[in-house]
Amino acid sequence: MSDDNEYAIENADAGASLEIPMEAGQVKKGGYMNIKGRPVKVLNISVSKTGKHGHAKCNFETVDIFNGKKIMDMVPSTHGTTVPIVNKTEWEIANIDDEDFLSLFDEGGEQKDDVKLPTYPDDLAKKIREAWNDGENTVMVTVQAAMGMEEVVDFKIIQE
Repeated sequence: MSDDNEYAIENADAGASLEIPMEAGQVKKGGYMNIKGRPVKVLNISVSKTGKHGHAKCNFETVDIFNGKKIMDMVPSTHGTTVPIVNKTEWEIANIDDEDFLSLFDEGGEQKDDVKLPTYPDDLAKKIREAWNDGENTVMVTVQAAMGMEEVVDFKIIQE
């Protein structure tokens, strides 16, 4: 017949997908979904009864995970939508430059220089700068990544 090694699969990586498909009726409160290409967190879901066209509708009340804007959307429960892959990672601040770019290091020593201080909520960037105190304190930030975007969403002082 054929050689057994011909079909050997050495890697089963999912690839670099930024989102996964999901039926709208399967999205849960507290979960994530995409609306108009933006990653949002679902705050509330109400489902209307089946109408004359045969589809129950899901009314989603959501908030954008990067800018905090509320977004409403209505999708038939059996129709497809997409759910973003959201990752949160911890980084230590090494420097904050004059243009608000952060120089960050993770536990493994990997460096990241392409994240700016957050613009939402309004006072978070100021609080991070004050906590860091020009390098006097050790500050860890949480960077949230989804749909090719990254933003600092939280911080904590490790050592004063």
